[in-house]
Amino acid sequence: MPRPTADPLDMLLDNGLRIVAASMPGRATVSAHLRWPLGTVGDPADAQGVAVILHEWLQRGAGDLDAHAYADAFDRLGARRGGGVGREQATLGVACLARDAAHALPLLASAVAAPRLEDGEFEGARQLALQELAAAADSPGERLLEAAMAARYVGEHGRGAYGVRAHLRRLDAAGVRAAAPSRLAPEGAVLALAGGADAEALLEAAAGAFAGWRGHAAPVPTPRPRPRTRVHRGGHGGQTHVALLESAVPPRAAGWTEQALAMTALAGATAGRLWTVVREERGLAYDVGSAVHVIDGDAFRLTHAVTAPERASEAIAVLLQELERSRGGLAAGELRRAQLLLRSSVVFESETSGGRAARLASDVVRFGHPRSVARIEAAIDGVTLAGVNAFLASRPAVDPTVVTTGPSPTGAWSA
Repeated sequence: MPRPTADPLDMLLDNGLRIVAASMPGRATVSAHLRWPLGTVGDPADAQGVAVILHEWLQRGAGDLDAHAYADAFDRLGARRGGGVGREQATLGVACLARDAAHALPLLASAVAAPRLEDGEFEGARQLALQELAAAADSPGERLLEAAMAARYVGEHGRGAYGVRAHLRRLDAAGVRAAAPSRLAPEGAVLALAGGADAEALLEAAAGAFAGWRGHAAPVPTPRPRPRTRVHRGGHGGQTHVALLESAVPPRAAGWTEQALAMTALAGATAGRLWTVVREERGLAYDVGSAVHVIDGDAFRLTHAVTAPERASEAIAVLLQELERSRGGLAAGELRRAQLLLRSSVVFESETSGGRAARLASDVVRFGHPRSVARIEAAIDGVTLAGVNAFLASRPAVDPTVVTTGPSPTGAWSA
Protein backbone atom coordinates (compact mmCIF):
# COMPACT_ATOMS: atom_id res chain seq x y z
CA MET A 1 0.00 0.00 0.00
CA PRO A 2 1.61 3.33 -1.03
CA ARG A 3 2.44 5.85 1.67
CA PRO A 4 0.71 9.24 1.42
CA THR A 5 3.01 12.09 0.43
CA ALA A 6 0.67 15.10 0.55
CA ASP A 7 1.14 17.62 3.35
CA PRO A 8 -1.57 17.45 6.03
CA LEU A 9 -4.28 20.10 6.04
CA ASP A 10 -4.20 22.62 8.86
CA MET A 11 -6.90 24.86 10.35
CA LEU A 12 -7.13 27.17 13.38
CA LEU A 13 -10.63 27.71 14.80
CA ASP A 14 -11.60 31.01 16.37
CA ASN A 15 -11.82 29.30 19.77
CA GLY A 16 -8.08 28.51 19.64
CA LEU A 17 -8.30 24.84 18.66
CA ARG A 18 -5.80 23.74 16.00
CA ILE A 19 -7.09 20.98 13.70
CA VAL A 20 -4.88 19.01 11.31
CA ALA A 21 -5.98 16.20 9.01
CA ALA A 22 -4.31 13.71 6.70
CA SER A 23 -5.95 11.33 4.28
CA MET A 24 -4.70 7.74 4.17
CA PRO A 25 -6.17 6.19 1.00
CA GLY A 26 -7.18 2.59 1.34
CA ARG A 27 -7.60 2.62 5.12
CA ALA A 28 -10.95 1.54 6.52
CA THR A 29 -10.62 3.53 9.75
CA VAL A 30 -10.33 7.12 10.93
CA SER A 31 -8.62 8.10 14.16
CA ALA A 32 -8.89 11.35 16.10
CA HIS A 33 -6.26 12.36 18.64
CA LEU A 34 -6.94 15.36 20.91
CA ARG A 35 -4.18 16.95 23.02
CA TRP A 36 -4.70 19.91 25.31
CA PRO A 37 -2.93 21.53 28.29
CA LEU A 38 -4.54 19.51 31.09
CA GLY A 39 -1.53 18.27 33.03
CA THR A 40 -0.42 17.91 36.61
CA VAL A 41 1.96 20.89 36.27
CA GLY A 42 -1.18 23.04 36.31
CA ASP A 43 -2.49 21.60 39.57
CA PRO A 44 -2.33 23.77 42.72
CA ALA A 45 0.53 22.86 45.04
CA ASP A 46 -1.97 21.67 47.67
CA ALA A 47 -4.23 19.80 45.21
CA GLN A 48 -1.89 17.66 43.12
CA GLY A 49 -4.04 15.17 41.25
CA VAL A 50 -6.86 17.41 40.03
CA ALA A 51 -5.86 16.79 36.41
CA VAL A 52 -5.77 13.01 36.86
CA ILE A 53 -9.23 12.85 38.43
CA LEU A 54 -10.72 15.36 36.00
CA HIS A 55 -9.46 13.45 32.97
CA GLU A 56 -11.22 10.28 34.11
CA TRP A 57 -14.34 12.09 35.34
CA LEU A 58 -14.99 13.98 32.10
CA GLN A 59 -15.29 10.67 30.22
CA ARG A 60 -18.22 9.58 32.40
CA GLY A 61 -21.06 11.24 30.61
CA ALA A 62 -21.36 14.35 28.43
CA GLY A 63 -24.12 16.53 27.05
CA ASP A 64 -27.46 14.72 27.29
CA LEU A 65 -25.83 11.33 27.87
CA ASP A 66 -25.07 9.91 31.30
CA ALA A 67 -22.06 7.66 31.81
CA HIS A 68 -23.76 4.49 30.58
CA ALA A 69 -25.42 6.14 27.59
CA TYR A 70 -22.19 7.90 26.63
CA ALA A 71 -20.21 4.66 26.60
CA ASP A 72 -23.04 2.93 24.73
CA ALA A 73 -23.02 5.61 22.03
CA PHE A 74 -19.39 4.78 21.21
CA ASP A 75 -20.07 1.05 21.40
CA ARG A 76 -22.91 1.33 18.89
CA LEU A 77 -20.39 2.81 16.44
CA GLY A 78 -17.90 0.05 17.15
CA ALA A 79 -15.48 2.80 18.16
CA ARG A 80 -12.43 2.39 20.36
CA ARG A 81 -11.48 5.04 22.89
CA GLY A 82 -8.22 5.86 24.64
CA GLY A 83 -6.27 8.62 26.29
CA GLY A 84 -4.20 9.60 29.26
CA VAL A 85 -2.90 12.50 31.30
CA GLY A 86 0.68 13.49 32.08
CA ARG A 87 2.67 16.39 33.45
CA GLU A 88 1.88 18.86 30.67
CA GLN A 89 -0.96 17.57 28.56
CA ALA A 90 -3.87 15.17 28.41
CA THR A 91 -5.07 13.18 25.43
CA LEU A 92 -8.36 11.72 24.30
CA GLY A 93 -8.68 9.59 21.22
CA VAL A 94 -11.21 7.65 19.23
CA ALA A 95 -10.89 5.25 16.30
CA CYS A 96 -13.84 4.18 14.19
CA LEU A 97 -14.80 3.11 10.71
CA ALA A 98 -14.31 5.97 8.27
CA ARG A 99 -18.02 6.09 7.48
CA ASP A 100 -18.80 6.79 11.18
CA ALA A 101 -16.32 9.62 11.79
CA ALA A 102 -18.99 12.31 11.50
CA HIS A 103 -20.90 10.62 14.34
CA ALA A 104 -17.91 9.88 16.58
CA LEU A 105 -16.40 13.39 16.48
CA PRO A 106 -19.33 15.13 18.23
CA LEU A 107 -19.17 12.51 20.99
CA LEU A 108 -15.46 13.16 21.46
CA ALA A 109 -16.03 16.92 21.47
CA SER A 110 -18.75 16.73 24.10
CA ALA A 111 -16.33 15.20 26.63
CA VAL A 112 -14.33 18.45 26.79
CA ALA A 113 -17.00 20.94 25.75
CA ALA A 114 -19.93 19.65 27.84
CA PRO A 115 -18.85 17.05 30.43
CA ARG A 116 -21.57 16.22 32.95
CA LEU A 117 -19.19 15.84 35.93
CA GLU A 118 -21.91 14.26 38.05
CA ASP A 119 -21.38 13.74 41.76
CA GLY A 120 -22.23 10.06 41.50
CA GLU A 121 -19.33 9.45 39.11
CA PHE A 122 -16.68 11.32 41.10
CA GLU A 123 -15.66 8.60 43.54
CA GLY A 124 -15.06 6.08 40.79
CA ALA A 125 -12.78 8.58 39.03
CA ARG A 126 -10.89 9.26 42.27
CA GLN A 127 -10.39 5.56 42.97
CA LEU A 128 -8.92 4.97 39.53
CA ALA A 129 -6.52 7.89 40.10
CA LEU A 130 -5.41 6.30 43.37
CA GLN A 131 -4.91 2.95 41.68
CA GLU A 132 -2.84 4.55 38.93
CA LEU A 133 -0.65 6.22 41.56
CA ALA A 134 -0.20 2.88 43.35
CA ALA A 135 0.67 1.10 40.09
CA ALA A 136 3.33 3.73 39.31
CA ALA A 137 4.82 3.28 42.78
CA ASP A 138 5.13 -0.47 42.10
CA SER A 139 6.93 0.05 38.78
CA PRO A 140 10.73 0.42 39.04
CA GLY A 141 10.81 2.19 35.68
CA GLU A 142 8.19 4.72 36.75
CA ARG A 143 9.97 5.32 40.05
CA LEU A 144 13.20 6.04 38.19
CA LEU A 145 11.48 8.45 35.80
CA GLU A 146 9.76 10.27 38.67
CA ALA A 147 13.08 10.61 40.49
CA ALA A 148 14.75 11.78 37.28
CA MET A 149 12.14 14.48 36.68
CA ALA A 150 12.49 15.71 40.27
CA ALA A 151 16.26 15.90 39.79
CA ARG A 152 15.92 17.69 36.45
CA TYR A 153 13.34 20.36 37.32
CA VAL A 154 12.53 22.78 40.10
CA GLY A 155 8.88 23.32 40.94
CA GLU A 156 5.85 22.05 39.06
CA HIS A 157 7.65 20.01 36.39
CA GLY A 158 9.59 18.15 39.06
CA ARG A 159 6.45 17.01 40.83
CA GLY A 160 4.96 13.56 40.37
CA ALA A 161 2.85 12.94 37.27
CA TYR A 162 0.18 11.01 39.19
CA GLY A 163 -0.65 13.39 42.02
CA VAL A 164 -0.13 13.00 45.75
CA ARG A 165 -2.06 10.34 47.67
CA ALA A 166 -3.09 12.64 50.51
CA HIS A 167 -4.29 15.27 48.02
CA LEU A 168 -6.24 12.73 45.93
CA ARG A 169 -7.99 11.48 49.06
CA ARG A 170 -9.13 14.91 50.21
CA LEU A 171 -10.20 16.35 46.85
CA ASP A 172 -13.96 16.58 46.43
CA ALA A 173 -16.36 16.88 43.52
CA ALA A 174 -17.08 20.56 44.07
CA GLY A 175 -13.41 21.52 44.09
CA VAL A 176 -12.49 19.58 40.97
CA ARG A 177 -15.62 20.79 39.17
CA ALA A 178 -14.71 24.40 39.99
CA ALA A 179 -11.30 23.91 38.38
CA ALA A 180 -12.76 22.42 35.20
CA PRO A 181 -13.51 25.58 33.12
CA SER A 182 -9.87 26.73 33.03
CA ARG A 183 -8.52 23.18 32.61
CA LEU A 184 -10.89 22.19 29.80
CA ALA A 185 -10.35 25.03 27.34
CA PRO A 186 -9.53 24.93 23.62
CA GLU A 187 -6.66 27.42 23.78
CA GLY A 188 -3.49 25.55 22.96
CA ALA A 189 -5.34 22.35 22.06
CA VAL A 190 -4.58 20.25 18.97
CA LEU A 191 -6.94 17.81 17.25
CA ALA A 192 -5.31 15.52 14.69
CA LEU A 193 -7.27 13.30 12.32
CA ALA A 194 -6.03 10.63 9.95
CA GLY A 195 -7.44 7.72 8.00
CA GLY A 196 -9.43 6.57 5.05
CA ALA A 197 -11.51 9.67 4.48
CA ASP A 198 -11.04 12.88 2.55
CA ALA A 199 -8.91 15.28 4.63
CA GLU A 200 -11.07 18.30 3.79
CA ALA A 201 -14.21 16.39 4.82
CA LEU A 202 -12.54 15.44 8.11
CA LEU A 203 -11.58 19.07 8.77
CA GLU A 204 -15.12 20.22 8.09
CA ALA A 205 -16.67 17.57 10.33
CA ALA A 206 -14.23 18.31 13.16
CA ALA A 207 -14.70 22.07 12.90
CA GLY A 208 -18.45 21.63 13.20
CA ALA A 209 -18.17 19.23 16.13
CA PHE A 210 -15.76 21.39 18.15
CA ALA A 211 -17.05 24.88 17.25
CA GLY A 212 -19.01 25.07 20.50
CA TRP A 213 -16.00 24.35 22.70
CA ARG A 214 -15.28 27.55 24.58
CA GLY A 215 -13.22 28.82 27.49
CA HIS A 216 -9.91 30.36 28.43
CA ALA A 217 -7.03 28.19 29.59
CA ALA A 218 -5.08 28.77 32.77
CA PRO A 219 -1.41 29.72 32.25
CA VAL A 220 0.99 26.77 32.11
CA PRO A 221 4.21 27.04 34.15
CA THR A 222 7.53 27.15 32.30
CA PRO A 223 10.05 24.36 33.01
CA ARG A 224 12.92 25.39 35.28
CA PRO A 225 15.93 23.04 34.97
CA ARG A 226 18.14 22.47 38.01
CA PRO A 227 21.94 22.53 38.08
CA ARG A 228 23.55 19.10 37.75
CA THR A 229 23.31 16.99 40.87
CA ARG A 230 23.52 13.42 42.14
CA VAL A 231 20.52 11.78 43.78
CA HIS A 232 19.75 8.36 45.22
CA ARG A 233 16.27 7.22 46.18
CA GLY A 234 15.91 3.88 47.90
CA GLY A 235 13.24 1.34 47.12
CA HIS A 236 12.37 -2.32 47.24
CA GLY A 237 13.78 -4.83 44.79
CA GLY A 238 17.19 -6.31 44.26
CA GLN A 239 18.47 -4.15 41.39
CA THR A 240 19.70 -0.61 41.05
CA HIS A 241 18.17 1.58 38.35
CA VAL A 242 20.40 4.30 36.93
CA ALA A 243 19.56 7.46 34.98
CA LEU A 244 22.00 9.99 33.52
CA LEU A 245 20.42 13.30 32.46
CA GLU A 246 21.93 15.91 30.14
CA SER A 247 20.50 18.86 28.23
CA ALA A 248 19.67 18.10 24.59
CA VAL A 249 18.75 20.01 21.42
CA PRO A 250 15.01 20.91 21.45
CA PRO A 251 12.76 20.15 18.45
CA ARG A 252 12.74 23.61 16.92
CA ALA A 253 16.51 24.12 17.08
CA ALA A 254 19.11 23.30 14.47
CA GLY A 255 20.51 19.82 14.92
CA TRP A 256 17.31 18.05 15.93
CA THR A 257 17.48 15.47 13.09
CA GLU A 258 21.23 14.98 13.52
CA GLN A 259 20.61 14.36 17.21
CA ALA A 260 17.88 11.83 16.44
CA LEU A 261 20.20 9.90 14.16
CA ALA A 262 23.05 9.99 16.67
CA MET A 263 20.68 8.71 19.36
CA THR A 264 19.53 5.91 17.07
CA ALA A 265 23.13 4.86 16.50
CA LEU A 266 23.76 4.99 20.24
CA ALA A 267 20.67 3.19 21.48
CA GLY A 268 18.18 2.62 18.68
CA ALA A 269 18.53 -1.15 18.41
CA THR A 270 20.39 -4.16 19.77
CA ALA A 271 23.26 -3.27 17.44
CA GLY A 272 23.53 0.17 19.05
CA ARG A 273 26.64 1.10 20.98
CA LEU A 274 25.09 1.07 24.45
CA TRP A 275 23.47 -2.34 24.08
CA THR A 276 26.59 -3.83 22.50
CA VAL A 277 29.13 -2.47 24.99
CA VAL A 278 27.23 -2.25 28.27
CA ARG A 279 25.10 -5.37 27.98
CA GLU A 280 26.64 -7.75 25.47
CA GLU A 281 30.38 -7.15 25.92
CA ARG A 282 30.58 -6.13 29.57
CA GLY A 283 27.49 -7.84 31.02
CA LEU A 284 26.86 -4.81 33.23
CA ALA A 285 23.10 -4.42 32.75
CA TYR A 286 20.25 -6.53 31.48
CA ASP A 287 18.49 -3.40 30.18
CA VAL A 288 20.09 -0.23 28.86
CA GLY A 289 18.91 2.58 26.60
CA SER A 290 18.84 6.28 25.92
CA ALA A 291 16.18 8.70 24.65
CA VAL A 292 15.50 12.41 24.34
CA HIS A 293 12.57 13.73 26.38
CA VAL A 294 10.86 17.00 25.44
CA ILE A 295 9.09 19.03 28.14
CA ASP A 296 7.42 22.21 26.90
CA GLY A 297 10.31 23.11 24.62
CA ASP A 298 13.04 22.00 27.01
CA ALA A 299 14.83 18.81 25.98
CA PHE A 300 17.10 16.42 27.84
CA ARG A 301 18.71 13.07 27.15
CA LEU A 302 17.95 10.33 29.67
CA THR A 303 20.27 7.34 29.55
CA HIS A 304 19.23 4.46 31.77
CA ALA A 305 20.47 1.07 32.90
CA VAL A 306 19.26 -1.66 35.25
CA THR A 307 22.08 -3.42 37.06
CA ALA A 308 23.17 -5.17 40.25
CA PRO A 309 24.06 -2.79 43.12
CA GLU A 310 27.65 -4.05 43.24
CA ARG A 311 28.06 -3.34 39.51
CA ALA A 312 26.22 -0.01 39.39
CA SER A 313 29.32 2.14 39.82
CA GLU A 314 31.06 0.34 36.98
CA ALA A 315 27.93 0.59 34.83
CA ILE A 316 27.78 4.35 35.40
CA ALA A 317 31.44 4.72 34.49
CA VAL A 318 30.99 2.76 31.25
CA LEU A 319 27.84 4.71 30.34
CA LEU A 320 29.75 7.97 30.80
CA GLN A 321 32.58 6.61 28.68
CA GLU A 322 30.23 5.64 25.82
CA LEU A 323 28.34 8.94 25.94
CA GLU A 324 31.59 10.84 25.74
CA ARG A 325 32.88 8.55 22.98
CA SER A 326 29.80 9.34 20.90
CA ARG A 327 31.01 12.95 20.62
CA GLY A 328 33.82 11.60 18.45
CA GLY A 329 31.38 10.89 15.64
CA LEU A 330 29.77 8.03 13.74
CA ALA A 331 31.17 5.71 11.12
CA ALA A 332 29.53 5.71 7.68
CA GLY A 333 27.92 2.34 8.32
CA GLU A 334 26.47 3.51 11.63
CA LEU A 335 24.84 6.50 9.96
CA ARG A 336 23.35 4.35 7.19
CA ARG A 337 21.93 1.92 9.73
CA ALA A 338 20.57 4.74 11.88
CA GLN A 339 18.86 6.34 8.86
CA LEU A 340 17.24 3.03 7.94
CA LEU A 341 16.08 2.39 11.50
CA LEU A 342 14.70 5.90 11.96
CA ARG A 343 12.87 5.88 8.62
CA SER A 344 11.42 2.47 9.41
CA SER A 345 10.24 3.69 12.81
CA VAL A 346 8.46 6.65 11.24
CA VAL A 347 6.83 4.50 8.57
CA PHE A 348 5.73 1.74 10.95
CA GLU A 349 4.27 4.28 13.37
CA SER A 350 2.38 6.00 10.56
CA GLU A 351 0.92 2.87 8.97
CA THR A 352 -2.13 2.91 11.26
CA SER A 353 -4.59 5.78 11.44
CA GLY A 354 -4.06 6.02 15.21
CA GLY A 355 -0.29 6.21 14.91
CA ARG A 356 -0.51 8.81 12.16
CA ALA A 357 -2.95 10.98 14.12
CA ALA A 358 -0.78 10.83 17.25
CA ARG A 359 2.33 11.82 15.28
CA LEU A 360 0.52 14.75 13.63
CA ALA A 361 -0.57 16.08 17.03
CA SER A 362 2.93 15.64 18.42
CA ASP A 363 4.40 17.49 15.43
CA VAL A 364 2.17 20.50 16.01
CA VAL A 365 3.05 20.63 19.71
CA ARG A 366 6.77 20.12 19.14
CA PHE A 367 7.47 21.86 15.83
CA GLY A 368 4.50 24.17 15.42
CA HIS A 369 3.29 22.47 12.22
CA PRO A 370 2.33 19.00 10.95
CA ARG A 371 4.67 17.05 8.66
CA SER A 372 4.03 14.50 5.94
CA VAL A 373 5.83 11.17 6.19
CA ALA A 374 7.67 12.03 2.96
CA ARG A 375 9.04 15.26 4.46
CA ILE A 376 10.25 13.45 7.59
CA GLU A 377 11.99 10.83 5.46
CA ALA A 378 13.60 13.52 3.32
CA ALA A 379 14.97 15.27 6.42
CA ILE A 380 16.46 11.99 7.65
CA ASP A 381 18.01 11.16 4.28
CA GLY A 382 19.38 14.69 3.94
CA VAL A 383 21.76 14.34 6.89
CA THR A 384 25.35 13.71 5.79
CA LEU A 385 28.12 11.98 7.71
CA ALA A 386 30.03 15.26 7.89
CA GLY A 387 26.91 17.03 9.17
CA VAL A 388 26.11 14.58 11.96
CA ASN A 389 29.73 14.38 13.07
CA ALA A 390 30.06 18.17 13.13
CA PHE A 391 26.95 18.26 15.30
CA LEU A 392 28.37 15.66 17.70
CA ALA A 393 31.71 17.45 17.92
CA SER A 394 29.90 20.67 18.87
CA ARG A 395 28.14 19.10 21.86
CA PRO A 396 29.49 19.89 25.33
CA ALA A 397 31.48 17.39 27.35
CA VAL A 398 29.34 14.86 29.18
CA ASP A 399 28.67 16.01 32.76
CA PRO A 400 25.22 14.68 33.67
CA THR A 401 22.94 14.59 36.64
CA VAL A 402 23.10 11.06 38.05
CA VAL A 403 20.00 9.49 39.59
CA THR A 404 19.80 6.02 41.13
CA THR A 405 16.86 4.20 42.68
CA GLY A 406 16.57 0.88 44.51
CA PRO A 407 19.52 -0.52 46.49
CA SER A 408 22.28 2.06 46.81
CA PRO A 409 25.21 1.55 44.43
CA THR A 410 28.41 0.45 46.09
CA GLY A 411 31.78 1.95 45.30
CA ALA A 412 32.72 5.37 43.99
CA TRP A 413 29.21 6.38 42.92
CA SER A 414 27.39 5.56 46.18
CA ALA A 415 25.25 8.45 47.38
